[in-house]
Amino acid sequence: MLSEGDDAPPVEATNQDGETVTLGYDEPTVVYFYPRDNTPGCTIEANSFEKEYDEYEAAGVRVYGVSTDDVESHREFADEQGLTFDLLADPEGDIAEAFGVPLQGDIATRHTFVVVDGKIARVYENVSPDGHGRDLLLELAEDGVVEL
Repeated sequence: MLSEGDDAPPVEATNQDGETVTLGYDEPTVVYFYPRDNTPGCTIEANSFEKEYDEYEAAGVRVYGVSTDDVESHREFADEQGLTFDLLADPEGDIAEAFGVPLQGDIATRHTFVVVDGKIARVYENVSPDGHGRDLLLELAEDGVVEL
């Protein structure tokens, strides 16, 4: 798994709208891995980030959710939950592998990475989904990465 100080890996993937997204890491970036769309914990976590998304945007932080679900599953999940940030499809587990996120079968484990200036600034393993979006935003503010 990537550690703090490592270079963030190049990532190109398809989002829920069928668009190719390339992570450039020009802005502080949150990449969070979650197991499955439309499951209780993953829904709680996604809604936690969505609830804070305006503050992330105002602070100049990009947010990406990644799972091994396909584009159609992401589209349905985003539509049902009203998610406005990108969900990246990783059906082959290539993004998870690039970050060193373990898979259980074909499902990503719950990990979050914060990238600042192209480097991994923070790694969160096996996070609790409830309130993760808010807690992470507050920690970024405490660390001086963002100003709220």
